[in-house]
Amino acid sequence: MLLVVTNPVDVLTYLAVRESGLPPDRVLGLGTMLDTTRFRSLLAEHFGVDPTQVDALILGEHGDSMVPIWSTATVNGVPLRNLPGYSDAAMQKIFERTKGSGAEVIRLKGGAGYAVGVAVREVVHSIATDRKAVLPVSSLLQGAYGLRQVCLSVPILVGRSGLGGHIEMELWPKELSGLQRSAEVLRETIGKVL
Repeated sequence: MLLVVTNPVDVLTYLAVRESGLPPDRVLGLGTMLDTTRFRSLLAEHFGVDPTQVDALILGEHGDSMVPIWSTATVNGVPLRNLPGYSDAAMQKIFERTKGSGAEVIRLKGGAGYAVGVAVREVVHSIATDRKAVLPVSSLLQGAYGLRQVCLSVPILVGRSGLGGHIEMELWPKELSGLQRSAEVLRETIGKVL
């Protein structure tokens, strides 16, 4: 059995790991799947490129402490900094819009059910076809990036047998400290819940 927590709140993923009795590599949450998709879409819109060519990640908490990973963000392998229209201010504006887009969709449409469905479909497709896709899903960290006993999103292999292992990419110091800060925010919330 593989348990997929479709509510994107990382604390619920932690509780599912703790209470389900399943091994941690058999429990995952959507984490920042939807945030990553929105981020890529907004970057594509800004640069006027096909969204399928944008490779960028949001890691950490699905919430205010999410972390944009600028160090590896590219359009078809070209670093964002090399593209016409790049500026630090524009990128920060795109990230802020990404953070607020969930609330914006709920305000405008009353919910984000279709978008969540697309994210769920991608995870389920990877499991059902044993695609072993690298996805930013929420899972229990047990040493990756120096983090333990917290569920948040980092790149991980997802296939039929569950989670195939966290992938530690080299992060800029600011990104790593953001990920650590995100873990602390989640630990505080877990402490309040438990």
